[in-house]
Amino acid sequence: MNSAVTFVNAHLVLPTESVRGSLHCEGGQIQALDQGSVGTALANVVDLEGDLLLPGLVEMHTDNFERHLLPRPKTHWPVVPALLAHDAEVAAAGITTVFDAMGVGDIDHESLRGTNFGGVVACVDDCTQRHMLRAEHFLHVRCELPAPNTIELFQPFAGHPRLKLISLMDHTPGQRQWEDVDVARVYYTGKKGWSEEKFQMQLQHAMTIQDKHAIPHREHFVAFCREHGIALASHDDTTVAHVEQARAEGAVISEFPTTLLAAQTAKAFGLHTVMGAPNVVRGGSHSGNVAATELAKHQVLDMLSSDYVPSSLLSAVLRLVELQIMSLPQAVALVSRNPAQACGLMDRGEIVVGKRADLVRVRTVIMPDGSQHGVVRAVWRAGQRVM
Repeated sequence: MNSAVTFVNAHLVLPTESVRGSLHCEGGQIQALDQGSVGTALANVVDLEGDLLLPGLVEMHTDNFERHLLPRPKTHWPVVPALLAHDAEVAAAGITTVFDAMGVGDIDHESLRGTNFGGVVACVDDCTQRHMLRAEHFLHVRCELPAPNTIELFQPFAGHPRLKLISLMDHTPGQRQWEDVDVARVYYTGKKGWSEEKFQMQLQHAMTIQDKHAIPHREHFVAFCREHGIALASHDDTTVAHVEQARAEGAVISEFPTTLLAAQTAKAFGLHTVMGAPNVVRGGSHSGNVAATELAKHQVLDMLSSDYVPSSLLSAVLRLVELQIMSLPQAVALVSRNPAQACGLMDRGEIVVGKRADLVRVRTVIMPDGSQHGVVRAVWRAGQRVM
C-alpha cells in the first residue's frame, strides 16, 4: 500500500542545501518539495516540528548480520531471529537500504565464514517475500582470496539477484590492514577467540595458502564480475600498486584504503573511496591506519560505511559537520546518494522529486557536555513507515 503523506515543518536536507519546508510523497516516490511554512490542514500530514528530514541511509558494507549470526565465538544463532534483529537495528539507525556483507572463505572451518551461507540467503529471500523486513536487503560478498574454499562457498550467491557487490580481500598478516602482525594477533585472539598457539599455527600457514590460491581466486572473481555486471571493490589498499591493480581489474570502489596516498590515488583513478564511520566517531582507525577525517580534509572521501556499528553512520555525519570539515548536505551524501550511485541504485539516496521516498526523521539533541547527538524518531521506506 502506497498512500500519500505530506511532511510539514521539516528541516529538509537536500543535495546542496538544507532548508525549512515540506515534502509530499505518493506512490512510494517524492512528488513535491516546497520551501517555507505549510499549514497542517491537509489529509495524512506529519508535522516534523523542525526535525531534520534526511534521505534514507544506504549502508553498502556492514558486518552486523554476521555479528548476529555468530554472537560469540563458536556460538551460531538461528538465522531468522538473527536476521530480524539485524534488520531492526539497521532500520533504527536510519538505514533503509543495506548491503549485508557476508564473508566467504576461511581456513578455520569452525568460523562463520568457513561455512555455507545457502540457508542464510534463502532466509533473506523468504523474509522479504513475507514482508517481515524493514530495510531493503542486498548482498555484498567479501571473498577471502587466499582461503582454499572461497570459490566453493561463493556458490549460493552466484547468479542471485540480490548480489550487487563483490569485494576482494586478503587478510594475510604482514600486509594491507594487518601490516602490523601484533594488531592481527589482538584481533584474532580477541574477536575470534583464538589461542596464541592457534594464531601462531595459522600465521605460519597463511603465506603458503596465499601463494597457492590468491592469484587464481582473484582472476576468477574479477572475471565473474565482468561477466555478470557486478560492482567490484578492492579492500584495504595500502600502496599505489594496490590501487593500480584494482583499476586494471575494473574495480569501482576502494574500500578502507589504509593510507592517504592510496586514497588519493584511488580518487585520481576514478574509484569511489569508502571509509568506516566508526573511524570518524572514534577519531581514528582501530587498526592504526589513516583517519577517515584526514581523507575528508583532503577531499578524497566519497562514502562512509557503518562497518560494525550501524548507528555510526548518523553519528559520523554529525561529527564531520561539528568539526567543520563538511556541510550537512555534503556529509549526508556520504551515507546516502554516493553509496547508492556507486552500487548502481539510481532511484534513491537523495531528497529529489521522482526519487524513492526513503526518508529519516532525526532530532538533534545537545547533551550536557556540549556534544551533539542525532536521535532517529521515524523511518519511511518507499513512503511507508517502517520504524
